[in-house]
Amino acid sequence: MRVNVTINGESRQADDVWEGESLLYVLRERLGLPGSKNACEQGECGSCTVYLDDVPVCSCLVAAGQVEGREVRTVEGLAEGDKLDRVQQSFVDAGAVQCGFCTPGLVVAAHDLLNRVENPADEEIREALAGNLCRCTGYEKILDAVRLAATRGETA
Repeated sequence: MRVNVTINGESRQADDVWEGESLLYVLRERLGLPGSKNACEQGECGSCTVYLDDVPVCSCLVAAGQVEGREVRTVEGLAEGDKLDRVQQSFVDAGAVQCGFCTPGLVVAAHDLLNRVENPADEEIREALAGNLCRCTGYEKILDAVRLAATRGETA
């Protein structure tokens, strides 16, 4: 089947999509957007989190056919050209990126939180990131990155 979807503001089309393919597979393998990571394929780790119609979802759990005519925003779509979004830049500046596997999902989750809560308390940050697993860090630098991003103004 053919899937027509708007990704990061651009109309895209994926051909020969099998009905059971995940949105994650389509993004990475068919459309060349490797930002979202494939870790658990069960919606447990959060590394594949993207926005679907402005709602964060685990793209490994979304069937590709479900995105027909809808809008998807990936971690790549948070940046404007070469300028990183404030959340992305804060992860870099705070040293919150280790191996990078969990980073895209954490960035999208933090981005969503900061769109909803201007200056979140630590408990709110922890709750927002609870669906994202990281094996490299003790999470403190990730929390630092979200706190830093909160001081840097609005997300897009």
